[in-house]
Amino acid sequence: MARLLLLLLIVPSIFSTSISDPLSAYDVLRSYNFPIGLLPKGALGYDLNPTTGKFSAYFNGTCSFSIESYQIRYQSTITGTISTNHLSNLHGISVKVLLFWLNIVEVIRDDEELEFSVGIASADFPIENFYVNPQCGCGLNCDGVGSTKLLRSSV
Repeated sequence: MARLLLLLLIVPSIFSTSISDPLSAYDVLRSYNFPIGLLPKGALGYDLNPTTGKFSAYFNGTCSFSIESYQIRYQSTITGTISTNHLSNLHGISVKVLLFWLNIVEVIRDDEELEFSVGIASADFPIENFYVNPQCGCGLNCDGVGSTKLLRSSV
């Protein structure tokens, strides 16, 4: 009986220390040299093929918010291809420019800047603007005090 009790105490501790927590979608971004703020808070999970770089990130529905003069919208599933410093073939992220919603199709990290491309045009932003995750509905100004500004360096 004592051996059974000892076994019941030891086995769970072996399994709890040998099974590591899976990475989050934000951890995956970091592993490819991107800041976590490219995705809003609330990613439920992701799929990644490390050989091809094809990925999907999942949310509990669509997400939209404003940052500065930009309106951003994320679909419930974001897909694309990821490699170090490069996100391509993106689907599910769009930005409102004037009266039109344009799909963000590519993000490139160049040193301390991120270049966002909508196909026909691109804009560069300092990477420090993406150290914090925006939140659906309120972006970076959810507490009502201050906001982080995106500085446009080219369009």
